[in-house]
Amino acid sequence: MQIQDLGEQLLNGDRRSLARAITLVESQRADHRTQADALLEHVSQVGRQAFRIGLSGAPGVGKSTFIEAFGMILIGQGLRVAVLAVDPSSARSGGSILGDKTRMNRLGRAPQAFIRPSPSQTHLGGVARRTREAVSLCEAAGFDVVLIETVGVGQSETVVTEMSDLFLLLLAPAGGDELQGVKRGIMEIADIVLVNKADGDLKSAATCTQADYASALRLFRKRAQDPADFPKAMAVSAMEDTGLAEAWKEMQTLIAWRRKNGHWAARRAAQARHWFEEELRHALLARLAEPRMQTRITELGGQVAKGQHSPTAAAAALLRDLDAGKAVQRS
Repeated sequence: MQIQDLGEQLLNGDRRSLARAITLVESQRADHRTQADALLEHVSQVGRQAFRIGLSGAPGVGKSTFIEAFGMILIGQGLRVAVLAVDPSSARSGGSILGDKTRMNRLGRAPQAFIRPSPSQTHLGGVARRTREAVSLCEAAGFDVVLIETVGVGQSETVVTEMSDLFLLLLAPAGGDELQGVKRGIMEIADIVLVNKADGDLKSAATCTQADYASALRLFRKRAQDPADFPKAMAVSAMEDTGLAEAWKEMQTLIAWRRKNGHWAARRAAQARHWFEEELRHALLARLAEPRMQTRITELGGQVAKGQHSPTAAAAALLRDLDAGKAVQRS
């Protein structure tokens, strides 16, 4: 299929075409990369934008259950929902389980939803490098909300904020010393902390945990681009569908405030700049990984080790070779 035809079907909201397009951008083949770039350039001209929500939480906190219940509420309001669930890849085999779709049977069957599990491919931060492009494709396909689920909780997971409008942190109740255990960095970027599983015997514990996190958020984080009562902590139950509608209203309130005060547009612009610099960095690293450049690096490294060149001079020589597009052999 021609790239332009794929793009047109994608813009018409065809879910199979969206799946094919994401597979294309995730491919590491050079020819696929060229096609993916052309496709992204084509669909970006339409200028569609979705509400991008990043979401993270420790394993077992109920992320998949929350996403399914939350997604069904959004669909009930007439919205189309895309879920990009990033699964951890094995450092040894490179494989991933990709089981998120099987855990969201109800949402997966809804014609207004699209669920795409993707391997992290061992990228730092639990977000696949091409997830950002997958988000853009979902927007082009006409989805109103894109949920980006990341792998676990950790300092490096803050990369998700560079591709989302709002970040949710899911926690479990009765976590004991979990407040000290959660990385401060991820707490600082969370716009709303949701204490899940606030039902049954854990309901009172969830209320206490929610109060603890609300106090912690007030203590160490204030941002000029947010209303006075954000960030905030809320107790929800994905199993009983309680608190989810209220959480959605708070998300809408926050984004509406940011739009009104110009922070939303500024954030999107900063994100675009960030990903331009990331793509440039990756492109330069890829060129350094070429065989001829690796040979030159080995040669210059040996000369530095023998004291024939200073590290600075050797690095400058390598950059000149890179700029010339070839590794010039020097004695």
